[in-house]
Amino acid sequence: MTLLVTGGTGFVMSVLARAWLDRDPKARVVILDRAGLDAMAERYFAPVRDRLSVITGDICDPSQWADALDSYDIRYIVHGATITPISRGSPAEAKRQPEAEDPARIVDVNLMGTVHILEWARRQANLKRIVYVSSGAIYRHHGPDWTGEPLPEDGYVAPLTLYGISKFAAEMVVNRYADLFGLSAASVRLASVYGPMDRVTGSRNLRHVPNRVAHMALAGETIRPNSLEPVGDYLSSTDVAEAIIALLFAERLRYRHYNIGSGETSTIGDVIEWAMERAPGLKIEVSPAETANIIQDVSLKDGMWGAYDIARIERDTSWRPRSARQSFHDYMDWIIENELQSEGK
Repeated sequence: MTLLVTGGTGFVMSVLARAWLDRDPKARVVILDRAGLDAMAERYFAPVRDRLSVITGDICDPSQWADALDSYDIRYIVHGATITPISRGSPAEAKRQPEAEDPARIVDVNLMGTVHILEWARRQANLKRIVYVSSGAIYRHHGPDWTGEPLPEDGYVAPLTLYGISKFAAEMVVNRYADLFGLSAASVRLASVYGPMDRVTGSRNLRHVPNRVAHMALAGETIRPNSLEPVGDYLSSTDVAEAIIALLFAERLRYRHYNIGSGETSTIGDVIEWAMERAPGLKIEVSPAETANIIQDVSLKDGMWGAYDIARIERDTSWRPRSARQSFHDYMDWIIENELQSEGK
């Protein structure tokens, strides 16, 4: 079985590609990405490199990749190629508006890139299913109406950024192509993802709180958050990969949109406590925004920032997220083994 993964040399999609190859020794993956494999990706894919093909090309220019893809018997597609122009966490980053640097490119890649993949996909006679990788950025900043309820897929959609707007528009295009051409397709809306292969790439420069805390703790740095109270629905990239694969193989998809999250929130204080279990000497100093090295808005506790309702994916698949604490500890172990050891630290 061959899976096409667009954006597969980056963060979450590289973990998905590796998970697909690990689960079946006969499986193959074709990656379409504008970037080739960097040093970390080369090491990551080394055990399965003989079953991985990488096509380098711009998602917005099918002439660079369509003919090459035609030579593979692709049965499944996960379209994850995107530009994520969000950067925050430090005082300098919090002041930036990355979207202003190249807004047209964001819309072109995130929306029209999806159209180009769908145009190619609808002509593939053996294609079984497409999963489009969307984002919680399509949701409102607040909701649901009742305090404490997780955020469902229906309603509360009101993206404010070009990233969220383009992702939601692409979801709608996926839905329409599915209806027009009889495609089995669904979109997944990811909560705040961190984990293995989380790094800065040419299309993404965003590190969620667990990533930052884990690296600071292992480096022996003092963590200075502006507050211990801000929350997030944090999920490991390995859990996301398994969730998407579960949807690819689901006998029936009863919905067009699926949240993928942990289903609960964790505070910055929770994440730091988990880090201290592995790094007992870790120092924490709650600091004003001017001197903090982790900045989160205390007022953002619900909507896209809160817990995501994952009842749909639990209903249609056997996938369940691991505990947030265990996932974080596993990620710290992964950093030690795959980042620090490779750097000789």
